[in-house]
Amino acid sequence: MINKKILIIDDEPELVKAVEIRLKANGYEVEGAYDGKAGIDKAEKFKPDLVLLDIMMPGMDGQEVLKKLKENPETKTIPVIMLSAKSEAGDIVKSLVDGGACDYIVKPFFDGEMLRKLKSNINAVEGMTAGLLLDSMETKVREFLNGK
Repeated sequence: MINKKILIIDDEPELVKAVEIRLKANGYEVEGAYDGKAGIDKAEKFKPDLVLLDIMMPGMDGQEVLKKLKENPETKTIPVIMLSAKSEAGDIVKSLVDGGACDYIVKPFFDGEMLRKLKSNINAVEGMTAGLLLDSMETKVREFLNGK
């Protein structure tokens, strides 16, 4: 089995390092970037299977990074899971429906939750067409809004 590649874009170096260590221990190939511009550059070069992207970063925030990744033909199909301390429904809907993220994790998060969402979203991309993936995202938003 080929190791899946994960890119972490977050302005907190300690968090990036902690997640990187945990993911490498679970067999993932991992790269980190500490700001939006570096994250976009790494996404183009590293060609990750999935991106973990913080929303609140100085300079270029996560929503802007997500928009640029989804506009770029080289990176638009890479699934992106948003990371944020924000748990308001509006922020989640903005990332998932408006921005094109595939999932959302509220900080602080548990390793099990992160690993489950990584596997689930990588498998979804490998096994679904774009239309089915969009349906899946809309279902996740509805479930979240309904408290499931």
